[in-house]
Amino acid sequence: MASIQVPGGTIPVEYSADVVVIGAGPGGFSAALQAARMGVSVLVVEKLDMPGGVHTSGFQGSANEGVGGIHSELMQRFAAEGYIYQADENNHPDWAGNPLSHYERMKAAGSEFTRLTFNPEGAGCVMADMLHEAGVKALYGTTFVDCVVEAGSGNDTIRAIIVENASGRLAIAGRIFIEGSGTGQVVARAGAPFVAGGGPQPETARWDGVNRPIPGGLLWTMSGVNYQSLVRHQKHAKDPLLEKVIAEAQAAGDLPDGLYRPRMGGKGVYGEAYIGHPTLDMSPMAAKGTYVLWQNVPYDMALRMDSNGDDQATAIQLLRGYINAEGKFLKKYVPGFEDASIASIGRFVGVRDGRHPVGEHVFCLDDVRAGRRFRDAVTKPMSKIFFWDGYRPYTFEVSFRSFLPKQIDNLILTGASLSFSYETIFMVMRNFPWCTQTGEIAGFAAARCIEKKLGPKELEWTEPYF
Repeated sequence: MASIQVPGGTIPVEYSADVVVIGAGPGGFSAALQAARMGVSVLVVEKLDMPGGVHTSGFQGSANEGVGGIHSELMQRFAAEGYIYQADENNHPDWAGNPLSHYERMKAAGSEFTRLTFNPEGAGCVMADMLHEAGVKALYGTTFVDCVVEAGSGNDTIRAIIVENASGRLAIAGRIFIEGSGTGQVVARAGAPFVAGGGPQPETARWDGVNRPIPGGLLWTMSGVNYQSLVRHQKHAKDPLLEKVIAEAQAAGDLPDGLYRPRMGGKGVYGEAYIGHPTLDMSPMAAKGTYVLWQNVPYDMALRMDSNGDDQATAIQLLRGYINAEGKFLKKYVPGFEDASIASIGRFVGVRDGRHPVGEHVFCLDDVRAGRRFRDAVTKPMSKIFFWDGYRPYTFEVSFRSFLPKQIDNLILTGASLSFSYETIFMVMRNFPWCTQTGEIAGFAAARCIEKKLGPKELEWTEPYF
């Protein structure tokens, strides 16, 4: 491809802060909030119009019992504002064990359950207020472009980042930078090492050797759904997976090819999860009659939305087309959706398997299976269920060195951009509580470094934060 010459010149340094956070997802948000509360100057850059990332702008909205620190504070504030919705067996009988349920499909039919979700838009407002209250300078609608890196001996140093917003292209200087993009963007632009997403493939005859990432997805909501009518159809028509109405719509030419594709089987890490969109996939959210639905990127396409602009554009166009088609199908063919309508669509296609930075320690499955302990553990031993291993519970620790990327001396990682192998970050360690905790840890570490005039790799981590 041909290149063009652009005018040279300088980029003005419009802002400077002790701590600069790139991305205000749960990790970046918590990092900025914690550092500011410790008295250092903090600036956060966010490409969208509110904090929270995939959990607000992306409509994930999964509320959990507080795990301490900022996460517990968030859950309390969401509840106080009336933004948490509870679905259970009382208002959603026949939801446990329902094959259309995204989360409860594996439960015994008719069993007790509690599903808490928060209103994404309202939660984003609360999070923006919290940053403002703490004195964080938040630049919304601002896109991270690049890093200005100064070469060093052994480790390089980020002197500034380049961003672009309504003011044009400008530079932001800082002492400590925090990676909150969720896809390792800062790591990549700074020239630090990372591993592209992807891993073992499902064992199918169609596999062609391409190392495909775990597919991303676009979430959307419908309001005005009559859940009782939907369940009556499932039972009376003996159509629990809506296969009969899907076949009717396909015969009439009302469904595009590929919308309801067969699941891909196999023994790879992905199993049957996230492989296309074989049937309706939904969860109650925000209010009675409102549901969040999933559209997943077709696995076969091997799209990398974190690092390829064409792939990102393809995913957006394809999934919005699927959403439009599915919305019309539901209204026309599925009882309970006659008066429903598309209420909102996520602001971006979520990336489940982006870049994996290579840190001073890469947390991996062997660490979990061996129950390794670290002198610089960031939390007390955690117990979590790893569903890639028969839903077995494991107790493990995470080293602070997994927050420190190789080759850069003033960058701290958070959330989905930690130095974790793809199995561990995807299967267990990318949820809202953990990302919030890692952000709080990163913000604490950054503020302590400013206070002690140290770089993150010089900071001695001696006891768990949580």
